[in-house]
Amino acid sequence: MSTWSPETLARIAGADELRIAPRRDDGTLRAPTTIWVVRDGDDLYVRSWRGTAGTWWNAARTHGTGHISAGGVGTDVIFTPVDDPAVNQRVDSAYRAKYGRYSGYVEPMVSDQARATTLRLTPTP
Repeated sequence: MSTWSPETLARIAGADELRIAPRRDDGTLRAPTTIWVVRDGDDLYVRSWRGTAGTWWNAARTHGTGHISAGGVGTDVIFTPVDDPAVNQRVDSAYRAKYGRYSGYVEPMVSDQARATTLRLTPTP
């Protein structure tokens, strides 16, 4: 169950881009990286276009927390890896629906390489 407020969820999901800043070992934030974000139901998801070679993704996966900003909203989040095939299929569809106009970029985002990096964003309590 998501803990996003309906307004915050809509604002972040409606933004074309999201700035993501995972934490470092010392707890400080890394420099933000601009990426895409999609919504499935009441949840938000991100993926690494570079797959598991993505620097921001490795930091997010290692430390599990960070900060995002999009749609005029900034909040700390928890990154949760997703390996459920049904969720990943819906996230693929969300990427195609939202970013399909960027055909050269959306196809890599729905590849097996990117799908392996799917993270659910959950606001910290």
